[in-house]
Amino acid sequence: MKKRLHLIIHGTVQGVFFRDFTKQQAKSLNITGYVKNQTGNSVELVAEGEEESLNQLLQLCKQGPSSAEVTNLNIKWEEYKNEFKEFSITY
Repeated sequence: MKKRLHLIIHGTVQGVFFRDFTKQQAKSLNITGYVKNQTGNSVELVAEGEEESLNQLLQLCKQGPSSAEVTNLNIKWEEYKNEFKEFSITY
């Protein structure tokens, strides 16, 4: 079943290739959406795809790349909207 996942990821997640890491993982899992930096050292992610793939991405985001330190995740599951054609880094 397709779903939408909205995350706010807190911690040392800016300047450590977190967005690039997330984009690579999302593409490998056939997930669409975006990731972007927020003010206050957090990253926002909105992703759509199969629920199993989104759960895999969620687990990967809990760790991030080796130089990241995730301290907190705000997780919100939403209804699938078929809004995106690809996964991108936005600014």
